[in-house]
Parts: sequence; structure tokens; C-alpha cells
Amino acid sequence: MSGASLELMPRDKAAVERCIELAEPGISVFISRVPGDAHGATVTTATMLRQAGFNPVPHVGARYLESRAVLDDLLARLTGEAGVEQILCISGDIDRPAGPFHSAQEVIATGLFAKHGIRRVGIAGYPEGHPKIAPLALTEALMLKLALLREAGIAPLIVTQFCFEAGPILSFVRMIRERDPAAPIRIGLAGPASITTLAKFAMRCGVGNSIRAIMGGRGNLARLLTDAGPEAIVESLARARLDLEGLHFYTFGGVSKTANWLKKVRAGDFSLTDDEAGFKLGP
Repeated sequence: MSGASLELMPRDKAAVERCIELAEPGISVFISRVPGDAHGATVTTATMLRQAGFNPVPHVGARYLESRAVLDDLLARLTGEAGVEQILCISGDIDRPAGPFHSAQEVIATGLFAKHGIRRVGIAGYPEGHPKIAPLALTEALMLKLALLREAGIAPLIVTQFCFEAGPILSFVRMIRERDPAAPIRIGLAGPASITTLAKFAMRCGVGNSIRAIMGGRGNLARLLTDAGPEAIVESLARARLDLEGLHFYTFGGVSKTANWLKKVRAGDFSLTDDEAGFKLGP
């Protein structure tokens, strides 16, 4: 759990401030890129985090980029103004690209990351698969991106989509280890949030296969509104003794909830349950 990374949105200034106040000093903080967010907000947020002693890791979404020149300018600003050395390169979830790039692979192939001194590039892994991409094609694309980054002299990192069961994660890690034993992997998990919030993001992000893990046995409104945390799934991952770089937390329930939860864990306040859903229910 030490050094677990967090993710936040650049348009939420209060979340950035809470992260700086509460998060473990020096960790990597990923900066989401969603439709409607200006690049300037990403640069500003990255600069704030760098000045506070964190490692800012902005998302670069291929389908959001209007042109190669826009990508070139964005990377120049991120490295020049915020000292960014690591990014997460994803395709983006909009159907119609804003410019020439359809995939993260195409962005990596431009060579612009190396040009601007980006030392490390994260790419997405999907333990439960992708709703729009066949499993074999998804795996081959992941392997190709790892190869392209290494050829460019850039260190790769696999960061996984969140899910609510350990089984798909264990299978995904075994698959990666069979093909690329040295690839660093950071497992994505949802931080504490209400069941309804987790379900909303699960459906939006295409991880419905494991949504039963948080919905089972929670038919009444009070239980649906109660916060759930990832204690049990973390225990399952720890018991499996996976060769992982660490964990990455999506802060759907708010940065403060996840940062405070991690703070308690670092202080030794970590309890487990036998809850069948794999998540500990709050009081």
C-alpha cells in the first residue's frame, strides 16, 4: 500500500488542494483528461502538484487531440512549466476523434514523448476486458505499446482499469507475466465511495462483469448509500504475492475519502471482513 497513487480531475481545484493536504508526500498523482477540460487546466494542476512535492502524471488522450501540433505544444508546456516526466497515454472514450489520432499506439509512435524528455509512459490494462475491443486484439495492442516505448528508450508502466473482484486481476497479471515478465504493473482500484457511486462509474467505464461484487445483498437504500472500501480485495491481492509496482486509486468518492483512508492504512488502521462482496461496509 505504500506509495499508492491517486487520480483526480484538473477542473476540481478543491480536490487538488485536498490531495496536497492529505496525500502521502511525494506520490504520483494522475490527472484525468475528460471531454471539456482545457489543456491549460491540466498544466496548471500539474504545476501545483509539482510545486507541492508530488509527481504529476497527466493523462494524454489520443482522441481528444486536435492535431500533432497540439500534442507537441501540450508536452512542451507540461515538461517546461510543470516538470512533468511521466504521463499516462490512453486512447480516450469518445467515439469520434477530434483530430488524427485514434489510439494511444499512434500517439506513442509520433516520437514526441522522447523529444520532450518524457521518461515514463503509462498505458492502460483491462482485467475485465474492453467493451469495444476483442480480448486478443486488446492484448496484442498492449504488447505492441510496451515494445514501442522500449524501442524509444522510454520506461513503460501498465495501469489497470478498476474492478471489484480479485479474480480478473490475478488472471490479467498472470497473462502479462507469461508474455512480459519485466513489465511494471500498477493495479487500479476504486477508493471508498457509496455503492451507488461505484455502480455508476462501473457502468460508465465498462466493468459491469464484476459489479455483482458490490451490488449483491444490498437491496435497501441505506446500504446502497453506505460507503464501501477496498479492504478485502487488497487482502486478496496481498495474499497472492503478486509482483506489482503498487496500487492506483480512482477517487470516485472524493479525494478526501481516499486520501484519509490511505492515511489510516499507513497508521496501521486496516481491518478486514468476510463480506461476500469483497468490500468492507462502513458503519
